[in-house]
Amino acid sequence: MKHIAIFFFLAGLAAAQAQEPPFSRQYLPGKSYSQQENEALVKKFHGLRVTDVVDGLDVVGLQDVTILDSAIKPLWRDEEKFTHRIYGVAVTLRIVPPQERAPIFGSHDEFARWESHWYETRIPGDFENFLKPDTILVIDASRTRDAGFCGSNNALGWFTRGMRGIVIDGGCRDSDEVILERIPVYQRGSTRGIDPGRVVIESYNNPVNIGGVLVMPGDIIVADTEGVAVVPRATAEAVAAAAHRIQDGDKEGRRELYERLKRPPDFTVK
Repeated sequence: MKHIAIFFFLAGLAAAQAQEPPFSRQYLPGKSYSQQENEALVKKFHGLRVTDVVDGLDVVGLQDVTILDSAIKPLWRDEEKFTHRIYGVAVTLRIVPPQERAPIFGSHDEFARWESHWYETRIPGDFENFLKPDTILVIDASRTRDAGFCGSNNALGWFTRGMRGIVIDGGCRDSDEVILERIPVYQRGSTRGIDPGRVVIESYNNPVNIGGVLVMPGDIIVADTEGVAVVPRATAEAVAAAAHRIQDGDKEGRRELYERLKRPPDFTVK
């Protein structure tokens, strides 16, 4: 009887442990898409304005749900060709404050060794492998205390991979050079400090909160002077179709007004 009692006790304990939830769980898992799928979908948004996309989001019932806080603005604007406009698939990244700070160093060489170690262990570059053509790096950097995760050097490196631009709930640094390099950046405001001692990477290609909006990896990002709109992947085809229909009507109406004014048509009405 004693052995039977022990058996049932252990069986009950195992059952109770099996019912316990895992210590950590991802409730909104990301989904991977092929490069061909991404490029084909992004192409459907080319030429659209954020306002057209916002109207398209209205059509599918997402009024004001996926429009970023208006405080996230373009770092620079091209008023002739609108090259600050960006279209792409979201590669998401979350950076967070660390629970440690830099020690006091006896020399610059000591600091350089510590700085290098921080980059290697706390700012790993795995996410960069996903910065392919037609992608936009979307960074949740809120409340990270003036840390310039993106700057003139690494942003230019990401740009050479095909990345179309950066959207950050936070800010980049080296603004003068980034503007000169013509890398589209949408941010709350410029920052100054380097990463070591200020931020660590928490995760990439997971859900992030940018400007009060959920962004999933693979969502479509459209940004211009009006700000940034997020198009959930599931609604992207319908939003693009509606937005183009709306834009075509706008172009037709403005072309007629151009003719009345005897104004030569520009690329925005063709």
